[in-house]
Amino acid sequence: MREELRRRLIETRARAPEQIAAAAASRQRRPTLIGDTGRLMIIAADHTARGILSVGGRPMAMSSRFDLLDRLLMALSRPGVDGVLGTADIIEDLLLLGALDGKVAVGSMNRGGLLGSVFEMDDRFTGYTAAGIVAGQLDAGKMLLRIDPSDPSTVRTLVACADAVSELAAARTPVMIEPFMITHASGRPRNDLTPDGAIRSVGISSGLGTTSAYTWLKLPVVAEMERVAEASTLPILLLGGDPSADQEAMFASWKRALRLPTVRGLVVGRSLLYPSVGDVAAAVDTAVSLL
Repeated sequence: MREELRRRLIETRARAPEQIAAAAASRQRRPTLIGDTGRLMIIAADHTARGILSVGGRPMAMSSRFDLLDRLLMALSRPGVDGVLGTADIIEDLLLLGALDGKVAVGSMNRGGLLGSVFEMDDRFTGYTAAGIVAGQLDAGKMLLRIDPSDPSTVRTLVACADAVSELAAARTPVMIEPFMITHASGRPRNDLTPDGAIRSVGISSGLGTTSAYTWLKLPVVAEMERVAEASTLPILLLGGDPSADQEAMFASWKRALRLPTVRGLVVGRSLLYPSVGDVAAAVDTAVSLL
């Protein structure tokens, strides 16, 4: 990022915070979430709000906000990238930088289950609310839903997610649910990435709220993805996760899953912003080519 942009961003934050709301109100919005191609390519950048700074073997890779913004600006400038998913701090930085005109802006809602904490499974809503997404004229909301049958806090997350789904649907605003069943087979809570685990998570998340009319699913690519995709008629976006050492295999798995009829695109963050091989532009362009 050019030094003048850094200074402008810092000074606006300190001296004229009202410009954030003005930038949100004047942002050029797309008429629909999904464009003419029928596909979506969203860059995810809500990791730091849950205490996730690591990428691959680099524990503090995402520690510099200016470096992250540089990478986001590069990704958003590439042809075929539809928008970004982030918490308010990220979305507002990009608004002030003028990077979201004509782009999809997705607000990340529940980031309370901090990585490594004793309350990690308690995914409380500490980010955007449904009302905040509508008032901020964002294009969609996103929520994390980790379902741990052994943890009583799961039911609070289920209720909160169901309420948010209903509130956003009432405003005709799409919502992306990222569901995982949780297993303790290793002694610690882990996402169950088996096909059966993914199918169970799809069934539970699809039924949340008073209507599913505006619900999308954000799912990992697992084995037997055909079975997983057939567990619901809701549109599916594939998530990327932590970058793989074998980038070619990762891209190949996305390409196979994108052939399924309910899969509409990708929501990928660290795998493209901090690729294990090459630069951000090349990684993003490869992902877009899969669509």
